[in-house]
Amino acid sequence: MDARPGFHQSLALLQKELQQMGESVEDLIYTSVESLAKLDEKAAQQVIQKDDLIDDYLTTIDELCLRLIALQQPMASDLRIIGTALKIATDLERIADHAVDIAKITIRFAGEELVKPLEVIPQMAEIAIEMLHESLLSYTERDVHRAASLAEKDDRVDKLYSTVMQELMGMMGTDYHRNRQLTHLLFVAHFLERVADHTTNIGEGVIYMVTGKRKDLNV
Repeated sequence: MDARPGFHQSLALLQKELQQMGESVEDLIYTSVESLAKLDEKAAQQVIQKDDLIDDYLTTIDELCLRLIALQQPMASDLRIIGTALKIATDLERIADHAVDIAKITIRFAGEELVKPLEVIPQMAEIAIEMLHESLLSYTERDVHRAASLAEKDDRVDKLYSTVMQELMGMMGTDYHRNRQLTHLLFVAHFLERVADHTTNIGEGVIYMVTGKRKDLNV
C-alpha cells in the first residue's frame, strides 16, 4: 500500500508537466531553425507566440515543486527529484528563449536572401535537439549513462561552433549588409551552442538526482 499517495500523485503530475514542456521546447528549437533555413517569417512568428506557453509551464512547475516541498514532507532523495525538475524547467525555459532569439533573426532577414546556404548551423541544431531529447529521456528513465553520454555530443557541437565561426568571420568584408547578416548567423550558432550547454546542465542534474554526486559534463 502506498504510504504517501498524495506525494506520488503530485510527483507524477510534475513529471507529466515537465515532459510536455520538454516536447514543446524541442518543437520550438526545430521550428526556429527551419524558419531560418527557409526564411519562413510566418513560422518564426509562431515560435515567438508560443514562448508564453513555455513561461506558463515554468510557472506551473515552480508552483508544483513548492507545493510538494511545503505540503508533502519530502525525504532527501525526494528533494533531489523536485530540485532537479525545477532546474530542468529553468533550463528548458532558457532554451525556448534561444529559439525565440533565432526566430527574431529570421524576421530580421525578411525580404533578403541568405548570403550562403546553411550547412553547419543545421548540423549543430540536429545534434542540440538530439541532446535535448536524450537529456529528457535520461530524466524520465533515471538513466545516468544516457545523461553522461551528452558530454561527447556537446564536444561535437563545440567543434561545429568553432568551424562555423571561422567560416562566417572569414566571409566578412566591406559590405555592411553582408556583414550584418553574417553577424546574425554567428549569433544563431552561439544560441545553438548555448542550447547544447543547457542540455548538459539537465544531464548533470539527472546524475546528481540519481547518485547524489556532482559531475561536470561541459568541460
